[in-house]
Amino acid sequence: MRIIKSVYVAVFATATLVSCSSIKNMAVPTMDTKVDVSSAKIGTIGDEDFNHWAHADLATDTIPGMSLVKAYKFLEGKTGETVVVGVIDSGIDIEHEDLKDVLWTNPKEIAGNGIDDDKNGYVDDVYGWNFLGGNGVAAPEQLEITRLYAKYKDRFDGKSKADVSEEEKADFDVYEKYKTAYEASSKNHVVMMERLKFIDASYKGVKKLLGKETFTIEDLQAVKTEDKELQAQIGTVIGLNNRGFNEEAFYEYYNTQLQNKSYDLTFDGRAIVGDQPTNINDVVYGNGNVIGSKDSESHGTHVSGIILAKRDNGIGLQGVANNAVLMSVRAVPDGDERDKDVALAIRYAADNGAKVVNMSFGKSWSPFRNWVFDAIKYAEEKDVLLVHAAGNDSKDIDVKENWPNDSMDKISEIVDNVLTVGAMSSSYDENLPATFSNYGQKNVDVFAPGVQIYSTIPNNEYARYNGTSMASPEVAGIATLVRSYYPELSASQVKHIIMNSGTEIDMDVLIPGGEGKKAHFSTLSVSGKVVNAYNALVLADKMVNGDK
Repeated sequence: MRIIKSVYVAVFATATLVSCSSIKNMAVPTMDTKVDVSSAKIGTIGDEDFNHWAHADLATDTIPGMSLVKAYKFLEGKTGETVVVGVIDSGIDIEHEDLKDVLWTNPKEIAGNGIDDDKNGYVDDVYGWNFLGGNGVAAPEQLEITRLYAKYKDRFDGKSKADVSEEEKADFDVYEKYKTAYEASSKNHVVMMERLKFIDASYKGVKKLLGKETFTIEDLQAVKTEDKELQAQIGTVIGLNNRGFNEEAFYEYYNTQLQNKSYDLTFDGRAIVGDQPTNINDVVYGNGNVIGSKDSESHGTHVSGIILAKRDNGIGLQGVANNAVLMSVRAVPDGDERDKDVALAIRYAADNGAKVVNMSFGKSWSPFRNWVFDAIKYAEEKDVLLVHAAGNDSKDIDVKENWPNDSMDKISEIVDNVLTVGAMSSSYDENLPATFSNYGQKNVDVFAPGVQIYSTIPNNEYARYNGTSMASPEVAGIATLVRSYYPELSASQVKHIIMNSGTEIDMDVLIPGGEGKKAHFSTLSVSGKVVNAYNALVLADKMVNGDK
């Protein structure tokens, strides 16, 4: 078990290489990972090539990618084992042309017979499991702070501390804390919704005034009215159109936000699930529909493609890992995930053979965090590596809350099988850290490409997304490669191979959310490095084979 990250990493510098016969729990050595880029220029690559910028090599391409092409050259002539990769996320389009050939299937389950053939508690879990219930529907949810505030609101709303009994004062303090946090969190959402509703009213107002659905700027400029409200609406529509406003895209976004339940204090997101979310022993719920609502859930599909989209099939993209199959575990709704779902999803993946699990989700409140801690410990016992996105709030998570994580106090880790990943851009300069990425010298382990990442989305389509949600699966892909070609290595060893073999970035960079302040890149994570697939494989090879 690792106690303090910075100390434990330092220990690796004195480690020696050992034979694979005694390798299981030995420490991982470091390696020289500085790259000579003295003659390199900050550059860009063409649109088609840019789709795989994350796979580039800094020294040869001037792009701070993961050296994936170089990694596969290193693997030539080597044979790897198939690795089951669990993706705990939203719905995943397992019918996608670039994913359908790399799916894990439960060998003991007979599809569609309505029987729990393997007696694991999950009926017809052929491709994984859906903890969000429903059959082909989206899964809206509140934010966790909304659920926490709603729990106390009816009991204490309108009261002061003087109004409650001595026995209730402790609960009242909790209520006030949640109320303050809820109001602060919901403020921007309320302002945004007011703006969206005004734009909607403006378009409806001018259409009614003109008596037609389609119109030109000239039509609006010709209107003469003394009505102040109509004048404001016309001005709004003209201003938006002058900035390239797309009405169809607006209404798609607006209708999505109208359905957003993040701050809805009365919404019951579990009605469709039918379980007891505060009872960890209530485990028989959900179904085998891992796709969810194909038209509304692209996140999980995008994440999955980054890791293991079919390589060399001539379509779409090349995932980071070969020799990998996708286990789909749907547990992330449109809103904050439930601690219970996360805990059970981790256990499901571990029990069914996953050796790497990607978790591109997170939240600021976790009332049942111990359930998740227990599940993470269980995964460690099963030798499962968990790769987790650091979050997109531009905050220092050594100070700010971010769940799930592998530490109860942000200092001591309870396990050594979790990798937390920050996001970086393709700019090899002060803009290297993604502006949105969370960071932390104790609680973010490493950085990986997470800006303009090209991958699969539902219905055989592709898109570029930003987020630590994209950086995490890049790392999960590298971990999968290492576990495939060097199965002797434990989850802990793979974690530290990835951290210790990363490319060292020796420059000051802009701190995400730091309003122009800079710091040395090494201060933003435990390792102070960005991941490198080639270096990781070289180090893994030395761990297993020594210098022979």
